[in-house]
Amino acid sequence: MGETPFHRMTADSIDTTSVDGALMTTRAVRRRLDLDRPVDQQTILDCIDVAEQAPTGGNQGSRRWLVVRDDELKAKLAELYMASAGAWMIETRDRLIGSGHHNERVMISAAHLAEHLAEVPAIVIPTIIGRHDGSGRPGLFDSVIQSAWSFCVALRARGLGTAWTTAILDKESEIAELLDIPDSMTQIAMLPVAWTVGSEFSPAARYPARAITYFDGFGRIYDRGPSSPPCLVDGPGTVVEQDIRASIDEIWNAVTDISMPAAFSSEFVGARWLEDPGSGSADPAIGATFVGTNTHEARGQWEVPCFVSHYEQRVTFGWVTSDRDNPGARWRFDLEPIAGAVRVRFSMNLGPGPSGLTEIIAARPDLEGRILDRRIAEHRANMTRVLDGLRETLAPHVR
Repeated sequence: MGETPFHRMTADSIDTTSVDGALMTTRAVRRRLDLDRPVDQQTILDCIDVAEQAPTGGNQGSRRWLVVRDDELKAKLAELYMASAGAWMIETRDRLIGSGHHNERVMISAAHLAEHLAEVPAIVIPTIIGRHDGSGRPGLFDSVIQSAWSFCVALRARGLGTAWTTAILDKESEIAELLDIPDSMTQIAMLPVAWTVGSEFSPAARYPARAITYFDGFGRIYDRGPSSPPCLVDGPGTVVEQDIRASIDEIWNAVTDISMPAAFSSEFVGARWLEDPGSGSADPAIGATFVGTNTHEARGQWEVPCFVSHYEQRVTFGWVTSDRDNPGARWRFDLEPIAGAVRVRFSMNLGPGPSGLTEIIAARPDLEGRILDRRIAEHRANMTRVLDGLRETLAPHVR
């Protein structure tokens, strides 16, 4: 094997701002592919050299890259893409235009690529030696996916773009016949390559790491730290998620019904709105106040004031307990439309303010970690019951 034309680098010599910028702004580029500006062969080869430095199982160099530049071959690939998904993308775009549907922009972009695929300067198809058995187990794809993504980032760093497409793989046998790909190879993706129209791309809207990173157990979140052992000042909490195949309006109406969880929780009894002294309204807007009633075998029944802290129509509804500025706990529903369903995220963080829990910890500070673990486990069990019950209520026959 030959060596790639790169020098050894140390951590001190790497510009992390540039690296992070390339990683965070490598977008699926479809409408902004420059169909008229040629892409030289060496630039593609340089990006493949970069991509080949990605890890591979057993340190075996099993990836093979197919670059298609011939106009006739690109036209035939475009025909296969149109037959596999392109026609559906165009029909869906035409149906969604002007609807405000959350997939409207994506389908406009996807349809544009389908209509212009034959015009891109190059199409790159990463492949790997071997056949995937369809079991879903790693061992083949995990030796090539990271390399293909490195190729996409290397393009971005040079001012080029691409879009990761796999729909055409429904026509894998036809592609293999067209491009003489042996049966012993697995096709991974199709990557149209072109310079981008403009070079400015922004990071996408994503959950912050704190919201989706769990520590020492699935669903365990913290505002900071955590300490060892975890303590209340870390802001410990938990997250439960459920994909529900119901309309977003149905789900929104359910999660903004402050008494809805009482139908499924073993602890929450119900709630009632109070007139908000700030606006004189009892509507669930930011600052609105309600009183929740809870029961627990160790404490009996009690009421707690709650204040709406997050409210965005069909997106998020949250509240804090006990004190607006120094809450005893923070609760929140987030809704995210996904393919065929709505992902409902129910989260809770304890503290930082006082509550019945802080009294228990004050009595036995040496057991703070265990007390928190038990309380979070109780909340998680009830939160799971709430989302399971919501799914059974709104989509009883769908799994």
